Amino acid sequence: MNYIGSKRKLSDFIKSSIIDVVGNTENKVFAELFGGTGVVARKFKKYVKKVIINDIEPYSYILLRNYIGNHQNFYFFDLIRELNFTPGIEGFIFHHYCQGGGQGRNYFTDENGQRIDATRQRIEQWHRQKKINENQYYFLLASLLESADKVANTASVYGAFLKHIKDSARKPLLIQPAVFTVNEQTHDVYNRDANELIREIEGDILYLDPPYNARQYGANYHLLNTIALYDKFDPRGKTGLREYYRSPYCKSRRVVEVFEDLIANARFEYVFVSYNNEGLMTTEQVKEILSNYGEYHLIVRPYQRFRADKPENRLHKADATEEYLHVLHKKMG
Repeated sequence: MNYIGSKRKLSDFIKSSIIDVVGNTENKVFAELFGGTGVVARKFKKYVKKVIINDIEPYSYILLRNYIGNHQNFYFFDLIRELNFTPGIEGFIFHHYCQGGGQGRNYFTDENGQRIDATRQRIEQWHRQKKINENQYYFLLASLLESADKVANTASVYGAFLKHIKDSARKPLLIQPAVFTVNEQTHDVYNRDANELIREIEGDILYLDPPYNARQYGANYHLLNTIALYDKFDPRGKTGLREYYRSPYCKSRRVVEVFEDLIANARFEYVFVSYNNEGLMTTEQVKEILSNYGEYHLIVRPYQRFRADKPENRLHKADATEEYLHVLHKKMG
């Protein structure tokens, strides 16, 4: 899934940097509070005692509940096959987010919108009838979200749809399994405000990848939340927005305050913060806050920035940027 701020290309660098600082992680508790699609936590899932992962967005919670929360094998091929043979129906997604629904929105072809509706309703029906358990439920929902995203008629994010159907969006929806890593350890997955959750957890390694800029994830990925929740509401405006959580980490007047609150209440020996040189907080601000709580140093890595729009529409127009991994060895007690 294309994702704003995704650490997919940087995940090996982040993992190796953390291990260089911490050493052996086998008996460590690893936590990530802005989980997104979970690419960093997935790297550690097999190599720590426990993962604690969180994201406040419903679609992210579903992905994390599958990729991190699921850790034991189960047979899923018949379930996936049955979903792929489920005929489409004219449901909420078709009526509000497809051209044929009459609202002028063009997020999916009519056929794919109907297939999303049918698949989402079938998964909910199976869950309600106890044909599937909780682990299978989140596995199937994650599979639907990722498969639907592949045929979305957008330029990566859902802040707008494309006027004409692009080639990838014309392909028929095919539910592909969101396969997770199997391991012996159990893990904790949350759908909470990070600054509230930090007061209730503790461990050894805390990895933070908060939003960098004013783009609210709930707006950019609102349609994934709609598929995830599949509730009834009145979609607003040209893009069919729903009410969404507005993160203080995306607000220049709030971000320093909430970030320091998070660090102050972190009961973890090691804190790692991914934050690039285009963020609302300056590098000096991050350094100053972290340095107040222990021994600090910085690791810098150049990389290709995420591009979901045209260069002329960006505040930061460069294709390359620098990823900063801030490291804090926190004074405990």
